[in-house]
Amino acid sequence: MQAMTSNKPYLVRGLYDWIVDNGCTPYLVVDVQYPGVEVPQEFVKDGKITLNVSPTAIRDYEFNNEFLSFSARFSGVVQHLFVPVESVMVIFARENGQGMAFDVAPFEPDPDSDREESVKTKPSLKVVK
Repeated sequence: MQAMTSNKPYLVRGLYDWIVDNGCTPYLVVDVQYPGVEVPQEFVKDGKITLNVSPTAIRDYEFNNEFLSFSARFSGVVQHLFVPVESVMVIFARENGQGMAFDVAPFEPDPDSDREESVKTKPSLKVVK
C-alpha cells in the first residue's frame, strides 16, 4: 500500500472555505509549543493561541500543505504569523462553534523529507513604505 501525505492541510483548507462560504468567521486554535510556530507571545494562554483568520482580518495570506503564513493586527500593531499546519488544533466558526478538532502529533522530522527544512526556511516579509 502506498503511503499518503497528511490529510490535515486539506481538511483545514476545506473547513476554512466552508466556514467563509457560510458567512461565518473562521478561527484557529494553535499549539504554540510546536516547532516553527511564530505568533505574538503576549496573546498565548496555556500554550495555545486562538486566531481570527477571516479574509477581512488577515493580509498576505499563504496556505500550503506545510504552513499558514499571514499578517494580522494585534492591539493595532501589524504582526507576521507563521503556523505549521501540524500545529493547528481546531478550526471553528466563531458564530456557532462548528468545525473540527485535530490531534497535534509530537514533532519528529522525517530524515527522508525536507519538511524540517521548510519550517526553517519560512518566507519573510518586510514593510515597504
